[in-house]
Formats: sequence, C-alpha cells, structure tokens
Amino acid sequence: MDPFDYPRHWEADVVLSDGGTVHLRPITPDDADRLLAFHGRLSERTRYFRYFGPYPRMPQRDLQRFSTVDHADRVAFAALLGDDIVAVGRYDRLGDGGSAEVAFVVRDDHQGRGLGSILLEHLAAAARERGLSRFTAEVLAENGQMVRVFRDAGYSVRRAFDEGVLHLEFDIDPTEESVVVARAREQAAEARSVHNLLHPRSVAVIGASTDRTKIGHAVLANLLAADFHGPVYPVNAEHRSVRGVRAYPSVLDIPDDVDLAVVAVPAAGVDEVMDACLAKGVKALVVVSAGFGETGPGGLSAERRLVAEARAHGMRVVGPNALGVLNTDPAVRLNATLAPHLPALGRTGFFCQSGALGTAILATAAQRGLGLSTFVSAGNRADVSGNDLLQYWETDPATDVVLLYLESFGNPRKFARLARRLGRSKPIVAVKSGRHAVTPALAATSVPVDEPSVQALFEQAGVIRVESLAQLFDTALLLAHQPLPSGPRVGVVGNSTAIGLLAADTALAQGLELAGEPVDVGAQATPEAFAGAVRRALEDEGTDALVVVFVPPLAVPGAEFARALREVVEQTGSGKPIASTFLAVEGVPDELAVPGPGGAPGRGSVPSYPSPERAVASLARVTRYARWRSAPQGRFTRPAGIDPEAAHRLVASLRLDEGGERQVDDDTAVRLLACYGVEVVPFRVVGDADEAVVAAAALGYPVVLKSTAERLRHRTDLVGVRLDLASAQAVRTAYEMLAEISGQSDVYVQRMAPKGISCVLGLQDDPSFGTLVSFGLSGVVSDLLGDRAYRAVPLTDADAAALVRAPKAAPLLAGYRGGESADLPALQELVLRLAALAEDVPEVRELALEPVLASAAGAYVSNARITLGPPPSRHDSGPRRLRSPGGVA
Repeated sequence: MDPFDYPRHWEADVVLSDGGTVHLRPITPDDADRLLAFHGRLSERTRYFRYFGPYPRMPQRDLQRFSTVDHADRVAFAALLGDDIVAVGRYDRLGDGGSAEVAFVVRDDHQGRGLGSILLEHLAAAARERGLSRFTAEVLAENGQMVRVFRDAGYSVRRAFDEGVLHLEFDIDPTEESVVVARAREQAAEARSVHNLLHPRSVAVIGASTDRTKIGHAVLANLLAADFHGPVYPVNAEHRSVRGVRAYPSVLDIPDDVDLAVVAVPAAGVDEVMDACLAKGVKALVVVSAGFGETGPGGLSAERRLVAEARAHGMRVVGPNALGVLNTDPAVRLNATLAPHLPALGRTGFFCQSGALGTAILATAAQRGLGLSTFVSAGNRADVSGNDLLQYWETDPATDVVLLYLESFGNPRKFARLARRLGRSKPIVAVKSGRHAVTPALAATSVPVDEPSVQALFEQAGVIRVESLAQLFDTALLLAHQPLPSGPRVGVVGNSTAIGLLAADTALAQGLELAGEPVDVGAQATPEAFAGAVRRALEDEGTDALVVVFVPPLAVPGAEFARALREVVEQTGSGKPIASTFLAVEGVPDELAVPGPGGAPGRGSVPSYPSPERAVASLARVTRYARWRSAPQGRFTRPAGIDPEAAHRLVASLRLDEGGERQVDDDTAVRLLACYGVEVVPFRVVGDADEAVVAAAALGYPVVLKSTAERLRHRTDLVGVRLDLASAQAVRTAYEMLAEISGQSDVYVQRMAPKGISCVLGLQDDPSFGTLVSFGLSGVVSDLLGDRAYRAVPLTDADAAALVRAPKAAPLLAGYRGGESADLPALQELVLRLAALAEDVPEVRELALEPVLASAAGAYVSNARITLGPPPSRHDSGPRRLRSPGGVA
C-alpha cells in the first residue's frame, strides 16, 4: 500500500491529562527527519526501556522501516506538538492471525501527560478496523510506567514473565471497563483544559487600545476593573502604556509566561498574532474578534486554520466572535469579556453561544439576583464548546447548577452522554433556540438535529428544557437558592383568595398535586399570622413544596411580612422549596435574601416571581427534574437469545456498499429480526385463491388476509384487510375481494394473532445524533397529534419501561376504564431487542413494526419494514478525540 495513503479519519486532535493538546496522525516517510530528532531527544533510560538496549543512534535501515508503514499490517502513529514528534506508537501484525505486537515511546519531557493511553486507544481502534483482535507486548519488568499503561487501560491482560521481560497479551475489543476508563480520562483531561482557561495566572490583551470605542480597550478595562489576581499585559505596538499599564509591542516581548491571551485585533491580523502566541507558548486563546465563519467561506477557512494551528501547538480556543470568559472565584476574579461588570459570586455556571446575547444574559443575572461561578460565551464555537464546559462543571466544586443557551449542537451524541451523567448530581437548564435557522458560523460547526431528537435527548438526559431566557432564569433562581422537592404535593399560602386559587389552578394544570385547599390568611392578617400559616404548611408532612402568594397590604409595610417569611423558613429548616410572588419583585428581594459568601443571595433565599403562574411553572419544572433524578437509572442490558454475528453476515451478503439505502424484502426483514429474538407472526405470500386456502391450512385457522398493495396498508378503515377467517370458503371469498380492490394477485395470508391494542414501534437514524427508538399507539388520531415517544440508543431497562408508558394514549395499555391490561413487560422486552439491533447493526437506517398487537397474551409483531444502507459515521464513538475544526467528531 502507498505509505502516504492512510485513512484520514485516523487523524485526531486529543486533549492530554494536563489539559494541553497534541495532534495525532499516522506516520509517513516524510517524518524521517522528525523521527531522528525525536530519537535524539530520548534519554538513555527511555531508549533502553523501548529497545531493550542502549540504541544511541537510529541506523538508516531502521529509520526507513520505522517511517515507512503500510497502514494495515504495520501501523504507526505520531503525536505532534507543532512540528515536533513527542510520542510514537506502532503495531506490527504477527503472521496471518489476528494478533499484533504493540509498542510506544514518549519523549521524556512529555511523560506523565497520558500520551501512552491515548496512543493505545487509537492503535487498538485502527487494528480493529484492519481485522485484528489481539495485542501482545514485551515490556521490561522494571518499566513500571509502561506496565501501568496496559494494566490501567481496562482490558483483561494476561501476563507471562521470562528473564526480566513481561509478555503481555490482551483482546482489544472494547470492554465495559475499558470504556469506563477512557470516559473517565476524557472527562479529567477536558475538564483540566477548561480549568486552565478559567484559572489563568496571567492574561495578555492583544489589541489593547487607547481608543475607548474599541473592543480591545473594553476587555482591558474590564479585566482591570474586576481586580484580576495576576498580571495583565496590554499588547499595543503604538503605545508604551494603555490605561496606565505598561504595554508591549508583541506578546513575544512580554518577559513572563502568558497563560491566556485575549485577541481583539481585526481578523486580517489574527494570523500574525497567532504565530506570536504559538512561539510564546500561550496556553489558551479567547478570540473576541469577528470576521471569521460568520462572514462566509473565506472567514470559515481562516477560522479552521486558526483552530488547527492552536491545537497542534497545545492550545484551546474560545471563539472567534466570542463575548469572552469570566470566573468570579475570589482567588481569580477574571472578567475577560466585553461585559462591563463582573457578576456577583454564585454557584451557577452559564454557557452560551451568542456573544451579543451574552451581555444581556449577564445583566439579567445581576438584576434577578443570580450569582454566577463561571461564564463562557463561545461565539462561533470553533473549538471550546458546551460539551467541554459540561466536563468541567461535573467536577467543579464551585458550581451546583448549569445553565445553557444553545443555538446548535456540535456533537449531540456526546452532549447526551455528558448531560445524562452530570444531571444526576447537578441540574442542567437549557434553552435550545435555532429550531429553524442558525447563524452561518455555527452552522459550519454544527449538525442538524430534528425536534423529536432534541426532545428525546433532553428528556432522557434529565435536562430541564425551557422556551425562553425568562423561563431559564425563573427556573435557575429556584434551583440555585432552594432545595429540590421530595414529591409533587404543593401547598399554597397567601393573603388573597383569588391569587391563591390562581396558583392552585396552575399547579394542577402543570401536573402537580395540591396538599389541601389554598390557605388564605386574609388581607388584614399581621406578619405573625402570615408567618404562622407558612410554618404550619412547612411542618405538614403531606406537603413537599410551598407557593407563597402575597399582595402588599395598605396598613403594614410589605417588608415586615417578607422578614417574617424569611425568619420562619430559617427556623423550620424544613428542606422544602418555596417559590413566592412577593412585593411584585422579580428575582430575590433583599428582605428574602440570605447573603452568600460574596454578598449575593445564597442558599436559603426565597425567589420571587411577578405572577403565580411563573412561580408555579418553575416549581413544576424543578419537580419533574427531581423525579427524574431520584428515579432508578436502570441497567444497560442485552436480552438473551440474540445473534449479532448472524445479523452481520446477513447484512454483509446484501452488499450495501454498492448502492444507497433500500427497503429489504419480507424474508430478509424476518431473518434479521429473528437474529434478535423478534418473531413476526407466521405468514405466506400467495398468488391465487387455492394457494391462499393451502397456506391458511398450513398456518392454522383463524387467519387474516392482507393486501400487498402499499396504498392499502395501515388504512384506518381496514379496506385492505380481512380478519378472523375461520374456513376455506371464507379465505376464498376474502382473497377474491382483496384481489379485486387492489388489482394485484399477491396477498398475505397470516395466522391470526390474539386481539389487542395496535401499537407501532420503530427505529429512525439521525446521522448526527444516533438512533432513536419510537413508540406509540397506531391510529390516525395518534398520527395527527404526534403522540409518539422517543428514546435514544443505548437504552437502559428503565428507559424501555418509561418509553412504553410515555405516550398520552399509553393508559389504554394499562387497563384504562376497566379494560384488560396489556403485557407491558413484553413490550419493554421488544424495545430492548430493537435497541440492541440498532447498536449492533448501524446499517439499519429505518425500521417500523406496525402493527404490534399488545394484549395480556403478549406483544405480537404482525408486520415489519426495514430500510438498510451504508452505516453513518458514529460521532462520539471510538477513541478519544476533539471535534474536528471542520465539523463534528
């Protein structure tokens, strides 16, 4: 094979354990000089561990062998930082079997950064592509660091020891443990890269201007006004100082290290700035400059070049076209944004894509009394994305609540995985705009995801989805300041019957339960009487949460009632959340605030809403989240009696690579489903009445006859179906009628399944998001109302149980109004079998089982349609990698 021709998807930017990045790619003969330089920088000890001897120089013969591989039986990867190789990993196939010997070496000054485990992941993925199943390795016993790489990778390693050399052997198919290990390392590395961005020890503002109208002046002024705990270096080639701080002509002239550079120069000058930052060794960039992907193809090309260069030299990038980043930690006080004020210290993290909207978000947070821990506005999101922030916030001790304003998804599969994990410990509230259009810059680094997929993503991951920024802040205030409710029972206390009833009515409409009738203390009640009613409601064991509705009286100042409310809340310590409509204040009134560490309202503060509807709606969202969070997570299970290998052989025999998507015939569909234990009710296709009678006798009466005409399938009037045929004459008559109606001679004869409720189960593939399993009841009403539920693969047993209960019509399956309950476990089993099929056979692009007849006797599949096609690329699968600058990964 051509040594220069390697699979391009093997290239990757990866994040190391210290948060830095390197570029990984297969070696080509052009790397010979780099390999020589790399070898020359290895210590004698490292060479000895790798080559089992001194090996001070690499002979020309070995250099040619190491730099020339076929990318099949011999594969080698180089990790590059700039133009320098810092690590090499390779495998060589052993004979004609499925084994290969693997080895790698890391430059001494880059050891301990996780390069060994990353090389092993990428080599194993490449080997699996080339048909290999096993790695072997020879390691000196004293090389403990290399032994740990293999031992800690999560594979089942077999060992043998002989004369000071360990012989290691292990299968390279991913195991549950190896996936867990890789995901944990990914989280730690990506979290560290964001930590480096938000905790810089020094900041340079490149393009710091003396002109107050320029963004470079604004960023510098905001950094200084926030009292950043570290040196700030203005970079301005025309002035010796900016705002009284010494300026430098270039970032290269700064005498000390620079952790973070904020770039505020015109887009045309960013390449030159980038070269200087690379030479300086800057660790992270925030590019607030516009003029990149949002301007068209030329700007998009420059944006991709910027990110590729930055990552290749170990840097992460926020932007371009970003508002910036901030961290309110008193030990940092970073405001590297265009927003003039550092928000109050709080425990809420906020990520948004829009730079222009970011300023309004920060202003609204201040007005509503919501303190922030960190804030990132990613602009065009060419590199750092919301997924990176989810990784960071998962282990950030300063953040308890996560807010997201999303216009698009770069890697929705990864988002679903991360959000589902994070949501179990910290609530995520998200606005997803861009349903119909996104900016060109974001579209360039995004994948389209249809609305059912987005809804399934959020529901399954426990994300609290809201429709507007107002709802986002309404919900965040309750999560940030109040505990989660333990149940849906809501008490209402107030001094107005009308407003109390309005709150109660809204609670019922939102699916909450009333803990008794609303309590009205009367317009003339004293603060003490008001507080007493609140106390009794909080102490009532039948109350899980409380809504306090208050209209300021004329005789007594409302502030006295507010203080009475706060005191009784502090005294009872009930652990029950309270939402209020108090003093017509939107946010947290001073009288209801419990000061946090930074002076902003902290835990225990009671949020106020301008209307009872908004207060109750926020409480309902939080209650639904609390129910999801406390529900069993379920287990990822694979049903018994499945045969993936048979399914793969069947699909391979269809030669899908020779054409596009196509619907398979009935026989193929039945055989594929049978590989996963899904049985279709036996049927035959016949061409005349005599054959129909013979088939009916063979299948066993009663039978059903169905037209093969597509236009007659699934019609609600059943014009193409004849049911419950119990005799030969009935079959003949039915056949003649169907043949006349359809104009076709072929008819299905099928054994009559037990009568039940008609359902539809399906798989639909979203090339960017993955496969969704859908479930609903059949019928024109369900179709018109869109009464379908969706869950994303992979599914837990809890997901399957929730899916079959999710449609609004699902109570019909559980014995609604005295009806017989269907066998719900059988439906759940069917869902799990389809999910396993979707995971194992990505060639399934669409599948529909309709109808599935659900009854007490079980779930019977009477018809199946399957569309197969070349498998889509699976983002968020395979070894760890960053999203490519040109799209998703």
